[in-house]
Amino acid sequence: MLFNSLEFLFFFPIVTSLYFILPHEWRWFMLLIASCIFYMSFIPIYILILFFTIIIDYFAGILIENSFGNKRKIFLLLSLISNLSILGFFKYFNFFNNSISGLVFLFGFSNPIPELDIICQLVYRFILFRL
Repeated sequence: MLFNSLEFLFFFPIVTSLYFILPHEWRWFMLLIASCIFYMSFIPIYILILFFTIIIDYFAGILIENSFGNKRKIFLLLSLISNLSILGFFKYFNFFNNSISGLVFLFGFSNPIPELDIICQLVYRFILFRL
């Protein structure tokens, strides 16, 4: 679902209405579920990446709340580094790999590193292992 799609035209008012209808203590949960639904509308299996970052940020938030002084900054920095590393890896690895492949092809070599489709491969292997 894109921001300029017909689905978003229905999704946004529903989520916004629920936000103001629900009691304050349930709003965070509704926004979490709505965010996951929005994220899954592109490629559903990528929710695994989102769950991983949610877990990292949840525990980082607890550590930041319970810490004082420079420890808070360290936990925030670790959370930012982990989130940006995950984003960079999954978003840009194939781009850089293809760029390197094109460069080494000019010199008559081939790049032995294939494109990564990590999440789909993990799920495929998990399903095969379960059968």
